[in-house]
Amino acid sequence: MCIIHKGIRGFRAVSPALNLGGKLIGLKSAIHYEIIHSTLAIIKTNTNMLSKLHILLLGIFISLSSCSKDNTPAESVVKRDFKMGFTTWSFGPDIQDVNDTYSFIENNADIYTEHIDNKIPWNAWMNNLPLPTEFTNEITGRVNRKIDHAQLLLSVSLLNSNRDELAEDYDGTIPSYSNLNDVQIEDAYFKHINYLVSQLTPDYLVIAIEVNELKIRAEDKWDSYKLLIQNVKSRVKQLYPNLTISESISLHNLYEPDVANPAAYINEMTNYINQMDFVAISFYPFFKNLHSKNEFQQIFDFLHNNINQPIAFVETSHIAEDLIVPNLNLSINGTEIEQNLYLECLLENAQEQNYEFVIWWTHRDYDALWETFPPELKDIGQLWRDSGLLDENGNERLSITTWNNHLDK
Repeated sequence: MCIIHKGIRGFRAVSPALNLGGKLIGLKSAIHYEIIHSTLAIIKTNTNMLSKLHILLLGIFISLSSCSKDNTPAESVVKRDFKMGFTTWSFGPDIQDVNDTYSFIENNADIYTEHIDNKIPWNAWMNNLPLPTEFTNEITGRVNRKIDHAQLLLSVSLLNSNRDELAEDYDGTIPSYSNLNDVQIEDAYFKHINYLVSQLTPDYLVIAIEVNELKIRAEDKWDSYKLLIQNVKSRVKQLYPNLTISESISLHNLYEPDVANPAAYINEMTNYINQMDFVAISFYPFFKNLHSKNEFQQIFDFLHNNINQPIAFVETSHIAEDLIVPNLNLSINGTEIEQNLYLECLLENAQEQNYEFVIWWTHRDYDALWETFPPELKDIGQLWRDSGLLDENGNERLSITTWNNHLDK
């Protein structure tokens, strides 16, 4: 992974560790869900679907073509073979903002993600204690807003935001262990996953998020991690034999990785993920300083050349505005045209390569939510802020038209 740093002589690529302490990936998890989701109101707000003029025009075109004098058949519309959706990340802090987010997803997707990347109630699971109210309220809020007609991906993180240690408990502690696959860790995480699956009843499960980061940042834990997660997966499969399960990897840290032996790392990671039910990809191209369609396609080609299992992009987006964070000495150019180029490239590859689904991180820029972040999270929270298909005021960008054109196929 590389990001862009504006130095004295202009832009240059630097390691994220220099600016962010190695905490670029997974930092969305540092922003607590309860900031944006509340269980004080659980009644959904129903909104009417916006009319889509391009559907009418397409229908007229097909009708006219089929009635042509020479009876030439109308050109067939290619049917979309993959699902499209968003995470439930809200654009604002209020209950209405959360409800509007779910309503937008309901009307503009056929799959969505509940992304749980925060804390794990280790002590409660290990000692058969009552679960923290903060945790149960969060899950209840998600369950009560479940979108019935759409499929659901449940993504759960075992690891902390830096992907080098277990996620912390609600009191900020981390359970003690000799190895990650210690029995008490396995039993607790199995209980955690079982609870979430039983409550949310997903169609797909990402049982651990961006696991290749652990290989990079805490390689000594990698082997015990694999034993742990394999044991947990086996137990989950026994209870839910039809549940499709994977572990996600960050593509921007698989392609041209910043490791001592890139070829060996790529070979090991691709062999590992090719054993999954599906390959779950997390990808933010601006972290790699990618800006053109050719650059986007190059990384897609790399992926396809190394993967032999069904592919799903479980979280992705691209900035539509310049990303400037002075405190991080960070400056990356972004435009809605470039964002749309990435989305077009993503959806074209999804169709041509028979992806399972594509999940865009946030449907709308979350400036209103970002304003409520505590000062220590504002710089990090800004990284993904301006990557919505709608801007912060709800105005449509070019990319929403691209999205809808594919969704309607």
